[in-house]
Amino acid sequence: MRLPESFYTTVRTRLSEALDERGLDGFLATSPADVAFLSGFFYIATERPVYLWMPREGEPLLVIPRLDEEYAAQQDVRVPTVTYFEYPGVVSAEQTLASALARCGGPTRRIGVGAGVPVGTFQALSQAVTGATLETTDAVAKLRLRKFPEEIPFHEAAARICDEMLAAGRGLIDEALAGGGPLPREDEIARHVIGYGTDRMYAEYDLVVYTTKLAGGLVYAGPNSALPHGLPTRRRIQPGDTLILSLGAAVASRFVESERTFVIGEPTAEQVRYYEADREAQEVGTQAMIAGRSCAEVNRICLDVLREHGLGDYIRHRQGHGIGLQNHEAPWVEDGDATILAPGMLLSSEPGVYVPGHAGYRISDTVLVQESGPRRLTGYPRDLASNVIEGVR
Repeated sequence: MRLPESFYTTVRTRLSEALDERGLDGFLATSPADVAFLSGFFYIATERPVYLWMPREGEPLLVIPRLDEEYAAQQDVRVPTVTYFEYPGVVSAEQTLASALARCGGPTRRIGVGAGVPVGTFQALSQAVTGATLETTDAVAKLRLRKFPEEIPFHEAAARICDEMLAAGRGLIDEALAGGGPLPREDEIARHVIGYGTDRMYAEYDLVVYTTKLAGGLVYAGPNSALPHGLPTRRRIQPGDTLILSLGAAVASRFVESERTFVIGEPTAEQVRYYEADREAQEVGTQAMIAGRSCAEVNRICLDVLREHGLGDYIRHRQGHGIGLQNHEAPWVEDGDATILAPGMLLSSEPGVYVPGHAGYRISDTVLVQESGPRRLTGYPRDLASNVIEGVR
């Protein structure tokens, strides 16, 4: 499950170059995703801080709570490590870090931190590391924009499992229809697909690690599906429903998402209209994900398809977002992001149509930007005929 050590060597070399360009003495990682990206250490984030010091020159340093020491060894983390006992502690994590930096002896006048560092953490670090100035920097965020070749196989494995989760969700409905029993509830489908995805992870990998979750899903049908981020309820699926399965999975915490819309029984003309418009927008938007084009332009190309179908009032969100060690991360495929797409970027392509009181329609794939053009990692069928669930009485 661990990436090869050559990956971390390459990442650290690239980070050192970025720090040099910015005149920073080092970068202090404070988030689970940044720590995992730079060191390969995955942990459950609690009130106990974890800090990873990445100097521009010299050896990195990992500061972790004592309770994680053996877990870091189990993950074969090859970074010099110091521990503190507990939070808030007689000796705090920040004081432990400051003492370790003093022993290392390297420069710490200008320390870069990620833009998302909490204010309280920023203040505690500023007080503990005397003589240092903490500055927010995009050095690591920019490194994470383009996936390294060693990361792609993990995203591909997650994509396969995520597509299988969609099939498992549909299979649960098909089983209910075949058995003549009641159709499952939204929450029952959600538990089933999440359990399936989690089981696949543990069946295929000896050491399962993640920064947030292994598998997740939003399941909503009928009028509930018009709420883009609504949570599953105990509502039972009904004949005539539009059903969205919005699923995600991660292998080595490398995420993907795969989302499909289903129709329970013969679709009405209204359902066909909304579904086909969304499918067309998703196809056009996906093919627009070309290196050299801005996120804003891709988003406009995609959502203009829905507007041309007269559905502009039913748009509730952008076309997509970046995916990596987090299921939502930069870049943002939206009008306000001028980021230029480049090979190695991994994006969701998920335009949606949401009609209040009726239903929602969304198709999402995880798309890799390549020199040769966009490549979908997820491949569950997108055509309406494949996603009509028949046999409804």
